[in-house]
Amino acid sequence: YAAIKEKAGLSGADGDELKVFDYIYGVLHSPDYRATYAQFLKIDFPRIPYPASPEVFAHVAEKGGALRRLHLMEDAAIGDTPFPFVGDGDYVVGKPVLTDDGRVMINPDQYFDNVPRIAWEFFIGGYQPAQKWLKDRKGRTLNVDDIMHYQRMIVALVETDRLMKEIDEVIEKDGGWPIK
Repeated sequence: YAAIKEKAGLSGADGDELKVFDYIYGVLHSPDYRATYAQFLKIDFPRIPYPASPEVFAHVAEKGGALRRLHLMEDAAIGDTPFPFVGDGDYVVGKPVLTDDGRVMINPDQYFDNVPRIAWEFFIGGYQPAQKWLKDRKGRTLNVDDIMHYQRMIVALVETDRLMKEIDEVIEKDGGWPIK
């Protein structure tokens, strides 16, 4: 913690702990970091590289903070959900499928519209949450809260993908993750 704070140029002010947490959260969501340290991640605690500069720290911490807020599904982080639920029917989940035109069909008559393929196929660990969430509800009737939750999940998945790529962009410009 102290070494990261020093490399980041933090002064010890209130909020530094959250900034360091957000930096670590951002690091752990970097696809390049996960690839570089794959063996360590399988057998040991993750090794968190020191930031190369205060600028790199600030960037990764900012993106990590945005990821944290998304994953907590904070209203301000999620914002609008441009994935309307469309169709008349009984709201019962059948076999969910993503069509080529971005419809996540929950049954033959009802669907979430404009869902990006990246959200549908996004993996977290060994799961694809956009698919798993619906499959876990097969045969159940979705209510308004369920529909809103799923729409918010899609936003979180799309934004997570975007932010992960942005973390890697700045790290690549800085020479990549150091291998230790």
